[in-house]
Amino acid sequence: MSMILCIETSTTNCSVSIGRGGSILAYKEVNSKSFSHSEQLHSFINELLKQESLIPNDLDAISISKGPGSYTGLRIGVSAAKGLAYALDIPLISVSTLLCLARQVNMKEGLIIPMLDARRMEVYSEVFDANYNSKREIKAEILDQNSFKTELNQGKVHFIGTGVEKFEDICNHPNAIFYKEKLPSAKEQFFIAKRKFESNDFEDVAYFEPFYLKDFVGN
Repeated sequence: MSMILCIETSTTNCSVSIGRGGSILAYKEVNSKSFSHSEQLHSFINELLKQESLIPNDLDAISISKGPGSYTGLRIGVSAAKGLAYALDIPLISVSTLLCLARQVNMKEGLIIPMLDARRMEVYSEVFDANYNSKREIKAEILDQNSFKTELNQGKVHFIGTGVEKFEDICNHPNAIFYKEKLPSAKEQFFIAKRKFESNDFEDVAYFEPFYLKDFVGN
């Protein structure tokens, strides 16, 4: 069974998990507003390996949350993931940050819209159905009272992520459901990475870059 190390650093949440087969063996995460990923990430990885009596060579793949998200956070996570994959000569898997968020919502019908804060009234968002299939591509968009009106008029829409609070302040549609204080996590990432591993859906370690969506303007 494949042993996958998952890394999530696209927001203030520094999150690491190790999974094998169909379950997560261990995970650790800390949400720090100071973006302390550079100090915490490698210690988290070492702690989890030690906790499970593993060594790096026991890993079969490295998974990384590819974005969109914080420029600095993504650079730190991707650099660590690429370094480990190269040093261990194992595959690198990338997973959409917004899909990881969407998977925290479990429902049978309606739509899921994960959204990440992109400063001021802008968010990065995508639209998924109840089976986590993408129904609209990722966009950077300015929120207003008419945002997602088409989706909301069709039925229940579940909003999740760091952009939720700003949208809740201006949206009064009865079909809107808000999941507050939810961040992307390496826990959900593992189950996506597992499927990608089984289908040999890997990245080129030398050339892979995070999905920033927009040019860097600082965090």
